[in-house]
Amino acid sequence: MLRRRVSVLGSTGSVGVSTLDLMDQAERAGSGAFTVEALTGAGNVTRLAEQARRWRPALVVTADPDRLNELRDAVVDLDCEVAAGPEAVIEAATRPADWIMASIVGSAGLASAWAAAGTGATLALANKESLVCCGPGLIERVRAAGGRLIPVDSEHSAIFQVFPHDRPEGVARVVLTASGGPFRTLPREHMAAITPEQAVAHPNWSMGAKISVDSATLANKGLELIEAAYLFGLNAEQVDVVVHPESIIHSLVEMVDGSSLAQMGPPDMKTPIACALSWPERLAWPAPRLDLAAIGRLTFEAPDLERFPALGLARAALAAGQGATTVFNAANEVAVLAFLDRRLGFLNIAAVVAETLDRLAASPMSGEGRDACVQALSLDAEARRVSGEVVRRLALAA
Repeated sequence: MLRRRVSVLGSTGSVGVSTLDLMDQAERAGSGAFTVEALTGAGNVTRLAEQARRWRPALVVTADPDRLNELRDAVVDLDCEVAAGPEAVIEAATRPADWIMASIVGSAGLASAWAAAGTGATLALANKESLVCCGPGLIERVRAAGGRLIPVDSEHSAIFQVFPHDRPEGVARVVLTASGGPFRTLPREHMAAITPEQAVAHPNWSMGAKISVDSATLANKGLELIEAAYLFGLNAEQVDVVVHPESIIHSLVEMVDGSSLAQMGPPDMKTPIACALSWPERLAWPAPRLDLAAIGRLTFEAPDLERFPALGLARAALAAGQGATTVFNAANEVAVLAFLDRRLGFLNIAAVVAETLDRLAASPMSGEGRDACVQALSLDAEARRVSGEVVRRLALAA
């Protein structure tokens, strides 16, 4: 039976909820037993309290300091420590645990992921922005502490499961698959009118609003391209993307001898979470099974970089260096938020990213050493300032 002492950073988001659901299913199946050290959430105090009541963590944290009393009242009968605010989230990340899920969305999750990386625990990373902004430094920090970083994105989990970690020189390239999002076949002339409601309606995956919009623009695949390069020690030319609408093959690793190894499965985030939770073992849970005969066919096509320029911008940022990838991520977050707030058109999301990259293209960042997180956060703040200016100008011109 798998036994783990677990902390979940971002437990009220989609990945955090899936993580705790998986743990519950594994316990009911008799294949796992889990002790929860810490749970952290953002604004959904009701859900956080429900999770605390089920798992009885030693510490429960809301990132919103204004919700502290509300959370205390909601768990007043539980024997657990209650705290609030960004510093409390970081403290939760450093609590003793075997396994830490880092699933706080966006650059807001970088500081807590960095803190967790120094504990020596296995770090299950669902916050791709931490790698995009601070990949080499974060990976080195995990190794120096004696821990292990396991990716939870379905594509990177797929690569992780088949990658020859002891013989990386045998890899020619990796191929990330993309569903293509909800606008894969929509003519570009119709894309300017896309609404936030349409953009968050992903055809295959159940995700939060920000990630769903990133999938619709293919910025999500751009972030994953950068993430894959940092995770597996590859250059920009060794990471490719192919559109695969069925989302059954999650990624491929092509070897130097021409063989390609693929990981397959139904589109369910609990599968890569289960892989990270039990690695190197396999966790038995009521997983959905792959029925290829029922699926009938798998299709593939090249991504359209003219209709979805974010992917090309991400590749250019990766080639330019880690400062550029940090800028790419920050500008994209600002632009997506503006789109969700109806202050920016869908097609202008990539325009904001492109202009911000142009203005901050020469920003240096070593990406290594103890100050890597500080450098990343500083550059992130500057990129947000610049991209905010661009958003305001485009909004006025609309």
